[in-house]
Amino acid sequence: MGVLNKLFDMNKRDVKRLEKTADQVEALAHEMEILSDEDLRAKTDEFRTRIENGETLDDLLVEAFAVAREGARRALGMYPFRVQIMGAAALHEGNISEMKTGEGKTLTSTMAVYLNALSGKGVHVVTVNEYLASRDATEMGHLYEFLGLSVGLNLNSLSKEEKREAYAADITYSTNNELGFDYLRDNMVLYKEDKVQRPLFYAVIDEVDSILIDEARTPLIISGQAEKAAALYIQANAFIRMLKKEEDFAYDEQTKGVVLTESGVDKAEKAFGIDNLFDLTHVRLNHAINQALKAHVSMHLDVDYVVQEGEVVIVDSFTGRLMKGRRYSDGLHQAIEAKEGLEIQNESMTMATITFQNFFRMYEKLSGMTGTAKTEEEEFRNIYNMNVIVIPTNKPIIRDDRADLIYASMSGKFNAVADDIAERHKNGQPVLVGTVAIETSEEISNLLTKRGIKHNVLNAKNHEREAEIILEAGHKGAVTIATNMAGRGTDIKLGDGVREIGGLAVIGTERHESRRIDNQLRGRSGRQGDPGVTQFYLSLEDELMRRFGSDNMKAMMTRLGMDDTAPIQSKMVSRAVESAQKRVEGNNFDARKRLLQYDDVLRQQREIIYKERNEVLENEDLRALVESMIDEVIERTVSAYTAATENKDEWNLKGLEDFIAANLLPEGRIKQSDLAGKSPAEMIDVIKEAVTERYNEKEEELSPERMREFEKVVLLRSIDSKWIDHIDAMDQLRQGIHLRAYGQTDPLREYQNEGFAMFEDMVDAIRDDVAKYAMKAEIRNNLERQEVAKGQAVNPKEGGEPVKKKPVRNTQNVGRNDPCPCGSGKKFKNCHGAVS
Repeated sequence: MGVLNKLFDMNKRDVKRLEKTADQVEALAHEMEILSDEDLRAKTDEFRTRIENGETLDDLLVEAFAVAREGARRALGMYPFRVQIMGAAALHEGNISEMKTGEGKTLTSTMAVYLNALSGKGVHVVTVNEYLASRDATEMGHLYEFLGLSVGLNLNSLSKEEKREAYAADITYSTNNELGFDYLRDNMVLYKEDKVQRPLFYAVIDEVDSILIDEARTPLIISGQAEKAAALYIQANAFIRMLKKEEDFAYDEQTKGVVLTESGVDKAEKAFGIDNLFDLTHVRLNHAINQALKAHVSMHLDVDYVVQEGEVVIVDSFTGRLMKGRRYSDGLHQAIEAKEGLEIQNESMTMATITFQNFFRMYEKLSGMTGTAKTEEEEFRNIYNMNVIVIPTNKPIIRDDRADLIYASMSGKFNAVADDIAERHKNGQPVLVGTVAIETSEEISNLLTKRGIKHNVLNAKNHEREAEIILEAGHKGAVTIATNMAGRGTDIKLGDGVREIGGLAVIGTERHESRRIDNQLRGRSGRQGDPGVTQFYLSLEDELMRRFGSDNMKAMMTRLGMDDTAPIQSKMVSRAVESAQKRVEGNNFDARKRLLQYDDVLRQQREIIYKERNEVLENEDLRALVESMIDEVIERTVSAYTAATENKDEWNLKGLEDFIAANLLPEGRIKQSDLAGKSPAEMIDVIKEAVTERYNEKEEELSPERMREFEKVVLLRSIDSKWIDHIDAMDQLRQGIHLRAYGQTDPLREYQNEGFAMFEDMVDAIRDDVAKYAMKAEIRNNLERQEVAKGQAVNPKEGGEPVKKKPVRNTQNVGRNDPCPCGSGKKFKNCHGAVS
């Protein structure tokens, strides 16, 4: 308890400090009030001048906050409360302001955003979706423009010019995905003028826990197409359908792991007519079978994904939203397409990738707001160097949070939920029912329909009416069933007469594996001192209870002769549930931390390559860089051909002559006889001299201007093609590295060591490429920079068009009754092999 008290005292100390700041800002209220609109707006220019003269943003905080506060009153008709000033000060310090739902986080951020925008370096306000970004940019934009600042809105649909304009504004609203993808795309451009972003200065992240924690395990990827046969997935899918659970494969519900048993392996070998499934020649088949097994056993329709318009669309387990354009990697998506009998898309090749963790850590200063962050404070501090400061509410919370009710079975629980809703509905009390999965929301909906209760269902299948449904959710008699998606960025306002009958009732149909998501649902009720009630219904058959030891509890309920009509309502059970949630949160934190450790290997490499690439784009004369690369190649090559022995007679000078003729100089420029009798250092000098001479000749033939452009073309092409291959190779390495654990080695250390060696090889390959092309390429008139491959964003939420079906040419010998290589699932003779 002493440790806990110290922690709470730390928050108390922070709150006291922020209160002093709020006092100072409030003291200037009258001074700002008497200024005319023009004088208030002139303060912006005054602040900017003072910054140029050496004052810091901290020096200006109190005055700037007071100006933004008065500006909000005039431009928006809203006047920030004292607690909102405190929240804004915490944001400016680079921390997380935990503010309960309905406390006005959007208005809170305006003061910190205004202050930091005065620097002229650009402030990014980050939201989880484009609807919120557009809404906030429009609504809060009135305030910033009133105070003389420019506002940009960065959307997925904008052209490069429009994006550049949005980023050039003092304040830019955007989604986290779009920011990350723009960063990756900026590091793939061929001309520096094509970049859209400025250096990353300060970001305020709305719903910071959703973006930096829930989505931290989803890397952003720009991918190009890698052709892979779809037939393999179809065959593996057909085979999996013949297997029996327990006998042919084993499934572990706790880890969601599924593996073939000995019997399953035997059946696979018979079915595919092979001797050994684990032979190296059958790696792809083995992989396809494993993914098909995973698709059938651990991935469930209408829980993990839905099928829409002939496509598999992933359902976000945290928000319940559809993640259009996002695909499972490593062939799992293709396996699910085969399972559902859909057209199988090609697997993709990674061209650029970054995790949100590493992207947001590149900002000079980072801050965020949410209603629920305290439970993940350790992660925010360790990974992002941000403290979570709990800001007091403007009015005391009077909501009644009741202890969980636990039933023996799921059907008993759902019936009790329906009865509770019916009882409250009869009294006119609005009810919001929170569910974890789409199928649960549909089950509750059926029970309510049978009872004749009118209700709205808000899940990923029906999110078009989200705003309209939320608008009505607080009115008398309203019943709304929602997946977790209703937990974010939504403010349910109470209708007339609702306060008198107890406010909004929130009913949770099960506990989420993260306490934050439960708290988000609770927070829909009891905003700004409103009355409200929350109640969670659990059953011993819920996934969380099943995964974390409900057997003892079930036995106890049976011994006591309890049935589904009599639930347990006990603090002990609630504590057991919370402890299960803490364990899952701990596991998830470890997984994210591990992912970050792996991604840090690629981060260091990415920084080196992007820095090198930027130098190529920024500098007009790259001759020195190209020559240094050629020198490296010469030194490494001479060393390789003379290193085997100290005996000069045994040096492979013929091999060295052949290498020079093939890669550096015209044939006959340097012969074996020119090198004989010389030391390696002398040979290097001779070759370098000849290379410099040839380089000068080339420059004369071309003209210095065209030679400079040619150097850029060669460098960009070599860096891009080798880097893309390297990322893909690192991705493959990452997929299989965990198997090293069986050999008693640490997979992470192995990944770091091998990743470093692969990076060194890639750098050598870039130098070899540059040396060869710079010295040997014939330059024609059509000298232009070209993209190495066409890439598209594989967006975790919105982006990425599905790959279009390509015509299939029968270049291989496909039998008439074999599956068609296009992946349609039909026989070749009935598909692309049909005679027209």
